[in-house]
Amino acid sequence: MPPSAPPFGAAVIRLLLVTTALLGTLLAGAAPASAHAALTGSDPKDGAVVATAPQHVTLTFSEKIALGNDSIRVLEPSGKRSDTGEVRDMSAGGVVKYRVPLHAGLPDGTYTVAWQAVSADSHPISGAFTFSVGAPSETTVALPEQSAGGGLVGALYGIARYTAYAGFVLLVGGAAFVLACWQRGAGERPLQRLVVRGWITLTASTLVMLVLRAPYTGSGKLADAFDLSGLKAVLETKTGASLVSRLLLLGAAALFVAVLFGAYAKREDPGEKKDLTFGLALGGGVLAAGIAATWALSEHASTGIQTGIAMPVDVLHLLAVATWLGGLAALLVALYRVPDIERGAVRNFSRVAFAGVTVLASTGLYQSWRQVGSWSALTGTAYGRLLLVKIGLITVLVGTAWFSRRWTGRLGERLPERLAPEAEAAATAKEEQTEETEEREPQGAQEAQAEPVTVPADPQRAAQLARQKAAMTTARVKRVRDADPGRLGLRRSVLAEAAVAVVVLAVTTVLTSTEPGRTEEKEAGRSGTAAAAVPDRPVDVRLPFDTGGEDGKGTARVELDPGRSGSNALHVWLERPNGRVMDAPELKVAFTNNAEEIGPLPVVPDRIATGHWSADGVQIPMPGTWELEVTVRTSDIDQVTVKKNVKIG
Repeated sequence: MPPSAPPFGAAVIRLLLVTTALLGTLLAGAAPASAHAALTGSDPKDGAVVATAPQHVTLTFSEKIALGNDSIRVLEPSGKRSDTGEVRDMSAGGVVKYRVPLHAGLPDGTYTVAWQAVSADSHPISGAFTFSVGAPSETTVALPEQSAGGGLVGALYGIARYTAYAGFVLLVGGAAFVLACWQRGAGERPLQRLVVRGWITLTASTLVMLVLRAPYTGSGKLADAFDLSGLKAVLETKTGASLVSRLLLLGAAALFVAVLFGAYAKREDPGEKKDLTFGLALGGGVLAAGIAATWALSEHASTGIQTGIAMPVDVLHLLAVATWLGGLAALLVALYRVPDIERGAVRNFSRVAFAGVTVLASTGLYQSWRQVGSWSALTGTAYGRLLLVKIGLITVLVGTAWFSRRWTGRLGERLPERLAPEAEAAATAKEEQTEETEEREPQGAQEAQAEPVTVPADPQRAAQLARQKAAMTTARVKRVRDADPGRLGLRRSVLAEAAVAVVVLAVTTVLTSTEPGRTEEKEAGRSGTAAAAVPDRPVDVRLPFDTGGEDGKGTARVELDPGRSGSNALHVWLERPNGRVMDAPELKVAFTNNAEEIGPLPVVPDRIATGHWSADGVQIPMPGTWELEVTVRTSDIDQVTVKKNVKIG
C-alpha cells in the first residue's frame, strides 16, 4: 500500500519552528531602524566650546523633514528651557536647515539640544547633542534613552506594518490566483476565506497604523493614540492621506471580493464568465495598483533620486510580490483543503509565478541601485546587508519553486476512475439527505413522540446512514489522493516556499524602515571618520623625528590633558633614541581638523625645563579627529615637522 501524506499539523509545526528561528535570528540582531533623513551638521557643533552664548541653534539635515514649533529644545545645565520654541525654516539652495532662537543672558555651562522630526519617507527621527558656553560643566539633563518610533508603540506599529503587507499579499495574490490560474476555485470555501481574511487583515492593520501614527511620530505614549487632535494632525500629513486613501480603496475592494465569490462563482455560461473575468481582472488590477501606490507615495520611493521613476517601479514590485507569494499561499490552501485541484491550475500558477519573479527581479535591481548606490554601501551599511539577506532568501525561494515545478509534472490529473463515481455519488447523496432531513424533521419529531422508531425506514436514521457512507467514501478518496507521490511532494515543496516567504516579508518590512545605504554612506562621508575619544583620558602620543643634522634624531612625546574639547594643558618632552633627555632651540605645535576645515591652530609652548615644554589653556573647539603637528628645530638650519592624527573627545 502506498504511504499516505503526513498530517498537515505536524508538517506545519515543524516548518513554523524553523520559520520562527529564522525570524528571531533576523529581528533580534537588527538594531532599531533609522530613517531616511539624518542630521548632518549643527551650529554650534556637537561638543563644541564657545566663548559666548549663541543667539540661536541651527540644525542641518540631509533631506526635507517635518518639524513643529516644539521639535527643537535647548536645555540649560539646570534643565530649564533656553530656546523660544519658535522653529524657523532657513532652507535654501538645496540645503535643509532649521533654526531656533535662544533667550539672551544665558549662563555658562553645558547645554543639551534635543530634536525630533518626521522624515520625508514617513519615519520618525530624533537625536540629541551638547555644546558648552565658556567651559564644560555638569548638567542635570539626561539624554533620551528611547529613540523616536521605539518602545511599545513602535513595536505595535511595526507589527501593523508587517500584517498590512501580509494582508495585501493574501488579498491580491489570492484573487489573482482565482482569476488567472483556477477560475473554478472562486466557488471553493477555503480560497474564499483566504482572500477575505487578507482583506480583513489589511483593513485592520491600516486602521491600527492610522490610530498609532500620532504617538509613533510624537510622544511614544500609547494613551495618545486616543487623542483626536493628534489624529487630526496625522490626517494633514502625507502618510495620513495615504492611509485614508488605502481605506477608501479597500472599500471598493470589498465590492470586488463580493462579486468574485458571488456572481462570478455562480456564473456557468462560458461567454458571460469570460467577459466577467476580463472586467474583474481590469478592475481588480486598478484597485491593487492603487493600494500599492499608497505605500509608494509615502515610503522610500517618494524621496531621494528619480522619484518619478521610483514610485511606479515600487508599485510594480509590490504587485509582483503579491502575485507570487499570495498565489503561493492560495495554492498551498488548495492543495491541503480542496480535494480535486487540477494539474492545469498548478501549471497556470507556475507560469504566472515565473512572470512575477521576472518583474520582481528587474524592479528589485533598479531599487537596489537607487537605495544602495555603491558596492561599499552594499556590504558596509545595515540596509545593504539586509538587502543581501533578502536576495539570498529569494534565491532559496526560487530554488524551492523549481522543485515544485518538477512535482507539478507528476501530479495526478484526477481521481482514480473507480473512486470518482463513488465520491460524486456520496456528495450527491449527502446533499439530498440533508435537504430531506431538513424538510421532514418536524414530522419525524412528532412520530418519535408517539412511538419510538427502530426501523431503518426512519428518515433521520436513513439520513445518518447516508452521511456516514458519504464520509467513508470521502475519507477513502482522500487517502488515495494523499497517496499520490506527486501531490505529496508538491505539498511539501509549496509549504517550504510559504515558510521562506514569511521570512521574506519580514525582511521587506524591516527594509522599508531602514535608512537606505546611499543616504547612510553619504551621511558618513559628511561626518568624516572622526570618532570620540574616551572621556577624561589625556591624549598621549609619541612622534619619532629626524631633522637631518647632527644629533637630530629623537622622539617627541605629546600629552594633552584632559584630551577633550575646551581648555587643555599641553606638555611636550623630547628624548634621544637612547632615552636620554634631548633639548632643542625651538618647538612649535599646531592642531588641524581637516574634516571640518578648522585650523591649523598654532600653539607655542613655553620651555619650562631641559627637553620639556608646556602650555596652558590650549582651546580645542570641538571633538573629532585632529591632525597634530610638531615642529622641532635642532640647529639654525636643521628643522622638521612630524604629523599624526589623534582623537580628541
